[in-house]
Amino acid sequence: MRVILGEDEPLMREGVAALLTAGGFEVVGQSGDGEDLLRKARAHRPDVAITDIRMPPTQTDEGLRAALEIRAELPAVGVLVLSQHVVRGHAAELLADERGGVGYLLKQRVADRRSFWDDVTRVGSGGTVIDPEVVAALLDRSDSPVPPGLTPRQREVLALMAEGRSNAAIAARLVISEKAVVRHVSQIYDRLGLRPSPDDHRRVLAVGRFLTAS
Repeated sequence: MRVILGEDEPLMREGVAALLTAGGFEVVGQSGDGEDLLRKARAHRPDVAITDIRMPPTQTDEGLRAALEIRAELPAVGVLVLSQHVVRGHAAELLADERGGVGYLLKQRVADRRSFWDDVTRVGSGGTVIDPEVVAALLDRSDSPVPPGLTPRQREVLALMAEGRSNAAIAARLVISEKAVVRHVSQIYDRLGLRPSPDDHRRVLAVGRFLTAS
């Protein structure tokens, strides 16, 4: 899988690049700012663009802006952003893309190299990766409303889906049958207007709508 990497700290950039190479990825480009990352995405058409959120010149959200522009211009390229802290607005903006192929991780997750490799592969394959701490921050908002039309139990199921839990794990957590979870999930899809489609991943779409609405 071909990857480009955006990170303005040379030591961090070299470390992540070496980690990716050790995992069998081909690092085809490295950048120290958002504009150069976008140029390399256009030139190399990688499977995944991995970028820090804060990059020069302002150290605010240049990396995120580049990631969003890459998704708009090159939708086949997955984007995985890395952040030092949970920033709700940044996470929500990125996860609003319901097509999949996006991820938001905290930088400390890179230390678990096998998990990081799996996450990069998932994003490059069209999946969605959400750091558990990002999920927790979004779900812990005191002003987070119950999505329209969902019962409290369905919201609990959807929140656990957002944490990446399987139906079996949700059933165990809520002390209900797996059959009941399947029924709740089906009702969630119906109430969010997510109809079956061979081109859509309804579980990802449901979670994305929930998190970005929270």
